[in-house]
Amino acid sequence: MNNPIDELLAEKGILLADGATGTTMFSMGLEAGEAPELWNAERPDEVIKFHQEFVDAGSDIILTNSFGGTRHRLKLHKAQDRVHELNRKAAELARKAAGNAGRTVIIAGSVGPTGELLVPLGALTYDEAVHAFEEQIRGLKDGGADVAWIETMSAPDEIRAACQAAINVGLPYTYTGSFDTAGKTMMGLAPKEIGTVAGDMPQQPVAHGANCGVGPSDILSTLLDMTAAAPSATIIVKGNCGIPEYRGAEIHYSGTPDLMADYARLAMDGGARIIGGCCGTTAEHIAAMRAAIDNHAQGPRPTLETIVSRVGAFKNKTASENDLAPVRERRRRRA
Repeated sequence: MNNPIDELLAEKGILLADGATGTTMFSMGLEAGEAPELWNAERPDEVIKFHQEFVDAGSDIILTNSFGGTRHRLKLHKAQDRVHELNRKAAELARKAAGNAGRTVIIAGSVGPTGELLVPLGALTYDEAVHAFEEQIRGLKDGGADVAWIETMSAPDEIRAACQAAINVGLPYTYTGSFDTAGKTMMGLAPKEIGTVAGDMPQQPVAHGANCGVGPSDILSTLLDMTAAAPSATIIVKGNCGIPEYRGAEIHYSGTPDLMADYARLAMDGGARIIGGCCGTTAEHIAAMRAAIDNHAQGPRPTLETIVSRVGAFKNKTASENDLAPVRERRRRRA
């Protein structure tokens, strides 16, 4: 099976993914409660423009506008019978933007969680989840996606179902968890365990890692756990652009381009091979990260204290509280 990520990594060493889909599209007029995936059919020029901004900013990988593209998510918008159509269009539109780049840009078919709990916690069976993901991923492949990009996952069984679907469809795949609950995913998966989730699958992932979460400091802490557990793996980090805060009725993310550039440098030093931004990350942030990656000389593996001093305090309890004890003790002595 063709693996474009490994091919481009062999050429470039580090790959830059794109930024936020949802928050960027809100800035373009997407209404709260509206399905972004419907824009693939209703406002295709806007979707191409959205992708083009990240291509122009230097992204090596762009994610399709299909995060909520399973029938379970689309059912909320009475579009459950349009799964193949909307996902195929999502990949086609990303492919059009990439075609203007004059360089290799990988089309990653975004696959988010179904929003349902699997048996025994919920009613969705594993086989039903595989079928739902397969339906989505087939549409993405038919539209020209190079890889299935399984993201923002919490439950190991749901990750495995999406991985199995990608294998069934015949696409290489990656997967990332969101470690936003006391340093673990909402379903209790720890960063050091993420690489083992698909360990016995008949085809292994191209890469695994973390996305979203609660901010760049926390995802960098997660990165250290993941690379320590799997030092030879291709690790993804796609962190949020700082911490969200309400300004009136609008959500604002605190991360500046300079902060996200430093996050990219620390991610490289921490062993990440694919680096991008999640919620709040604009093309301006990605352009700063592009420059940081292209001009960075590899440095020492960062410590937790280094991360805090450069990109801010942790906002979440980490998966291992003991890891933070030395940082806290040094601060106490300085006080």
